[in-house]
Amino acid sequence: MKLNTLKPAEGSVKNRKRIGRGEGSGHGGTSTRGHKGAGSRSGNKRKIGFEGGQMPLQRRLPKYGFRNFNRVEYKGINLDTLSMLAEKFNLTEVTHDILVQNGICSKNELVKILGRGELKGKMNVSAHGFSATAKAAIESNGGVVTVL
Repeated sequence: MKLNTLKPAEGSVKNRKRIGRGEGSGHGGTSTRGHKGAGSRSGNKRKIGFEGGQMPLQRRLPKYGFRNFNRVEYKGINLDTLSMLAEKFNLTEVTHDILVQNGICSKNELVKILGRGELKGKMNVSAHGFSATAKAAIESNGGVVTVL
């Protein structure tokens, strides 16, 4: 090791301009902020989407559609998922708690059972909603449908 070969560790030295350190630094005076205007003053924060006074993109684009804020959203779970779960854990009853424990839905989600797939045996299912085909399939196998 020699003094002429010493270098700082990679990434430890940042090459940034030190502003407001006198005229000799080249970044004194207005400290790279320019003259006058909001940007030259403290406390200036540019709004999100601000484009220098040009009409912002979110205001230029046409608005359309409607989103109902009273909408009730369900997590859809098909019969084939329930039958797979029943085979894996040898279940005859499926509740919301069992679905949460197995990571199929979260505890705050509303669950609706949908009709894709087939059930192998009798199964009692309790959920927040059922499609007509799912309800018919569960009841045709001798199971019980419980709406929470």
